[in-house]
Amino acid sequence: MKELWTEKYRPKTINDYVFTDSNQRQIVDSWVKDGVIPHIMLSGSPGTGKTTLAKVLVNELGIDEYDFLQINASRDNGVDFIKSKVEGFVQTMPFGKFKVVLMDEADYLSHNAQGIMRGLTETYQGQARFIFTCNSPHKIMPALHSRFTSFHIEKPDTTEFTARAATVLVTEGIEFDIDTLDSYVKASYPDLRNCLKLLQTNSTSGALSKPGKNDTTVQDWKLEAVELFKHGKIRDARTVICNQASIEDMDSMFRWMYDNLSLWSSTPEGQDEAILAIRKGMVNHSMIADPEINLSATLVELTQIGQ
Repeated sequence: MKELWTEKYRPKTINDYVFTDSNQRQIVDSWVKDGVIPHIMLSGSPGTGKTTLAKVLVNELGIDEYDFLQINASRDNGVDFIKSKVEGFVQTMPFGKFKVVLMDEADYLSHNAQGIMRGLTETYQGQARFIFTCNSPHKIMPALHSRFTSFHIEKPDTTEFTARAATVLVTEGIEFDIDTLDSYVKASYPDLRNCLKLLQTNSTSGALSKPGKNDTTVQDWKLEAVELFKHGKIRDARTVICNQASIEDMDSMFRWMYDNLSLWSSTPEGQDEAILAIRKGMVNHSMIADPEINLSATLVELTQIGQ
């Protein structure tokens, strides 16, 4: 089986990792130079490199594999698991300087589990460090925030995002045109992980295929909708989105609309108008019983901008 691009092109060192904040780069460099890290909370949108940065740190610090524990807190987030698995791991002496527990999606930890984590970060700070990644840091209790160094990872700009995706295609020897790549970018931005997954799935022939109904990737409805929007088939695009987006997808659609303001208008004034329409849709989303109707109405308003 071919190696997944998401893993093949995951940065392994600080020099490979693309920082969006030069100050964060300096701080990370100082940690590596000193050979030690504090408890760290990495927040940001999905696919922006939170887990990757955590693993880069573990790699650069030379943490022994037996001193490293990675947990998916969206699955393992209860009190019993934290007591048995996490506390059991950190209470034993490390093989190296210290142990590292990487807790992905820590914002899914239950309130009681967070309370236990608060104690673990203090009791075992001499021999263990915790790295949290989360999409919604406000779900983490203040008492934990005060014990962690917070890093918010900003999404890259669309130009850099496109360049990184194009670099992978060129490296893999995949033929593509910029307009087709642009559709994949608009469908997945700012989630680079998802973008690479879509690109790999749709380039098995050696050329990047145009989004279409015969594609089989998870979020092809977004790709199809983007293509329809770009070709002026507004009603068809709206139908695709409303018919195929799940309830969970609808919750994230407003962020997708905001991340792709260029779909609604090419002028700053039109994009300002789009932002107001998206905000209105978000407000109504929590009040209207049928989210599909609200989503459809929001798309109608967006596609009327500038007419």
